[in-house]
Amino acid sequence: MPQLPTRRGLLFGSAAVSAGALLTACTSNEPKDAAPAADDRPAADDKPGKHVTIGFAGPQADHGWLNAINDNAKSRAKKYSDVTLEITEGSNDTAQQIGQIETLINKKVDVLVVLPADGKALTQVGLKAMRDGIPVVNLDRVFNTPQAYRCWIGGDNYGMGLNAGHYIGEKLKDKPGAKVVELAGLDNLELTKQRTQGFDDALKNYPNIRKVARQAAEFTVESGQAKMAQLLQAQSGFDALWNHDDDQGVGALRAIEQAGRDDFLMVGGAGALSAFQAIKQDNGVLKATVLYPPTMAASAIDLARALGQGKGVGGLAEYEIPASITLYSAVVDKTNVDQYMPVGFR
Repeated sequence: MPQLPTRRGLLFGSAAVSAGALLTACTSNEPKDAAPAADDRPAADDKPGKHVTIGFAGPQADHGWLNAINDNAKSRAKKYSDVTLEITEGSNDTAQQIGQIETLINKKVDVLVVLPADGKALTQVGLKAMRDGIPVVNLDRVFNTPQAYRCWIGGDNYGMGLNAGHYIGEKLKDKPGAKVVELAGLDNLELTKQRTQGFDDALKNYPNIRKVARQAAEFTVESGQAKMAQLLQAQSGFDALWNHDDDQGVGALRAIEQAGRDDFLMVGGAGALSAFQAIKQDNGVLKATVLYPPTMAASAIDLARALGQGKGVGGLAEYEIPASITLYSAVVDKTNVDQYMPVGFR
């Protein structure tokens, strides 16, 4: 699962930045005398341009979200006749992933897109690529230093918790003595701590609401079911549940159904298709989910193509693509679920 970046950047919507939105600007760092306005510069649009070979390296797709990352990268690259995607098998073994990235460096790809299994452990290979003149788009799990990447793009774990908390808060703001519980992810991950912190900070705006229990799971269906069963046994009554991850949410919903409980509302996290479908049916406790969009991988391909072609992002006055892009954690409920259904991951 993703780790929270230490840097915050430009805020975009939760869906992938469209290819047509990657416009304008050359990527030279040299000062320009009497340069034309940014909107007069070449645009990174759908029209074929300079050919770009993009190397893509991610962790093993052992989770629905990570599998969707790979699928988004592949499908986006296929849209462009001027892009060749060199994609690795993916590994959670840091030494193996470093080897895969070094192979891409030796192939002299034009740009690298890397979602590291461990950002700290793979920082040196990111630095190596940058020193060899291969710009790196660091996807989600951040390297230890900005020198290891040209651009970082990823999700907002704190924002997930914040928006989940505000959604629940608005639903319960008129209920005296409202109680909420939290089914978190792995507690040894920084992203889990950030999601919890965002949730707690949001709840501070609602003095009538108290968090009465928190249980950590492991981002798996099995752990979600087991840990949710424990929560239900320990808490005879509460009004809302914030679950960090839709994959473990599948198990949580099984435990809720087995316990015959329907006396609270549930908010999930990440944006699984199964969660969207349950929200649309609106016949259970799951009422919303907060996005951590895997479409970021498609946007990373767009950014890598723009880098390779010496172009920037449309809608900005800059000649360069940004150094950091943080995606927005939109809340999806029955009012807008149809809009997001196409980007739900399995």
